[in-house]
Amino acid sequence: MYRVTLPVTGTAEAWRDRARALISAGVAPENIVWHHGQPEADLFGAGEPLPQGAGAVTVPKAFLSLANLVLWHRDPERFARVYAMLWALQRDRGLLSDRGDPRVARLNAMAKEVGRDRHKMTAFLRFREVGDPDATRRRFAAWFEPDNFIVEPTAPFFAKRFGDMDWSIFTPDLTVHFDGKLRFAPGKAKPPLPQDATEELWRTYFRSIFNPARVKVKAMQAEMPRKYWKNMPEAALIPEMLASAGTRARDMAAAAPTMAPARAAKVLRRVHADQALRFESQDRFRVELQGCRRCPLWENATQPVAGEGPLDARLMFVGEQPGDQEDLTGRPFVGPAGQLFDRVLADVGIDRTTVYVTNAVKHFKFAPRGKRRLHRSPDRGEIQHCKWWLDLERGRVNPGLIVAMGGTALESLTGTRDGILRRRGGIEQTPDGMKVLVTVHPSYILRLPDRTRQAEETARFRADLDQARRSVG
Repeated sequence: MYRVTLPVTGTAEAWRDRARALISAGVAPENIVWHHGQPEADLFGAGEPLPQGAGAVTVPKAFLSLANLVLWHRDPERFARVYAMLWALQRDRGLLSDRGDPRVARLNAMAKEVGRDRHKMTAFLRFREVGDPDATRRRFAAWFEPDNFIVEPTAPFFAKRFGDMDWSIFTPDLTVHFDGKLRFAPGKAKPPLPQDATEELWRTYFRSIFNPARVKVKAMQAEMPRKYWKNMPEAALIPEMLASAGTRARDMAAAAPTMAPARAAKVLRRVHADQALRFESQDRFRVELQGCRRCPLWENATQPVAGEGPLDARLMFVGEQPGDQEDLTGRPFVGPAGQLFDRVLADVGIDRTTVYVTNAVKHFKFAPRGKRRLHRSPDRGEIQHCKWWLDLERGRVNPGLIVAMGGTALESLTGTRDGILRRRGGIEQTPDGMKVLVTVHPSYILRLPDRTRQAEETARFRADLDQARRSVG
C-alpha cells in the first residue's frame, strides 16, 4: 500500500508528479491512500516508498482541463477519483466522451462546482482599505468563505486585476498576500475589517441598476446566494428594495409615456401609405421580402411567404406563420390548416380569391426531428421584427376588417395575446385604428384530440368568419 501526502499549497503540481510516477510504475488505484496536508497517524505505518522517476504518460487534453478543476474540490476522495480516471484512460482513451459513465459524470459535476465557486469568488469578494491611503501603494484586505479549495488557483486573477496595490484575502482554509508577488499562509478566522468610502459607491451603483419591474428573487439568489450577502456592502439594500419593488414598479408604469394623440395615427397611416407605394407591385413586394434579414428565421427557412389576394380586399386574414407546406410552396395557408380554412370560407360564402390572406411572421420556424420539421411558435422579438412587413401589407390593402387568427396574429396586431379565448368574437383595434376581429387559428382546431370538441370549435370558427363576412357587407 502506498501513502501519498500532498502539500496545502502547490497541491495540483504535487499530485501530478506523484500520479505520473505511480502510473508509470503500474500502481493500481486501490493500492494508494491520498492525504492532503498533514496526515493523521496511520495504524499500518507509512506505507511503501513511492516509486522514483516516471516514464512518458499521455492523456487527452480534456483530462488535464478536468483534473485542474477537480483537484481543488473539497471532496476528500478527489485525488483518488482523478487518479482512478487516469488509470482507466490508459486502457480506454475515449472514456471521457462517455457521459453515461458514472465516474465521468461525477468528475464533470465536481469540475462544474469548482468553476462556479471560482466565479463566485471573483464576483462577490469585496476589498476594504486597511492601509494608509497616502502611501505609495495602498493596501486592502478581504474576507471570503469558498465552498472548495479555490484560493490558490484563483489568486492569480486578483494579482493581475489588482496588481497596482497590496492586498490580502483571508479565508478559513488559506490566506493569500500580494505585494508584487503572491505569498500564501494558513487560513484564519474572519479579521475585523473596517468600512471604507468605496462601500457607499457600491451601494449607490447597486441601487441605480436595480430594476423593480424585473425582480426574480429565486433567480437572484441562485446567482448571488445569501451566504455571500453579509460580506457585500450593497447586499444590505436588498431587503428594502425587494419590499418596495411592487410599489416602485407601479410608479414606473404610471409615469410611463401615455398613448400618442389621435393625430399620430394619421401620421402613421401616411408613413405606411408612403412605404406601400414603394411596393405597389406584389412582385416587387415579394422580391424585397426575399432579402429580409430582420431576424434569424431566414437562415433555416426555405423561403419567406408573402400574403396573397387583391389589394382592394375588404377582408384581410392574418395567421401565425408559414407551416411546412407553405414554406415549400411559397404560398400562405395551403397545408392542413389552410385546407380547413378554405372549407369554412366556402361554408360561409366567402370566395378566397376576394380576400387577402397572410401571416404575422413570414418565415417558417421549426425544430428538426429526423426527416420531420416540427412547428415552433415565434417569440416576441421575431413577431416585432416581422411586424414591419405586416404593417406594409395593411397599408397596401387598407381592409375594412382584419381577422386575427391565433395568438401570434393577435399579438402582432394589438400588442398582446393574453386571454385570446375570452376575447374571441370581439372587435378590437390596431394602434392606428384598423378594426380587428379575434378568433382562433385553424391549427388549434386540428390539434384537438376529441372529435366532438373539433366539431364544436369548427362551428364556432365558422360563426366567427360569418360575422366577419357580415361586418364588411
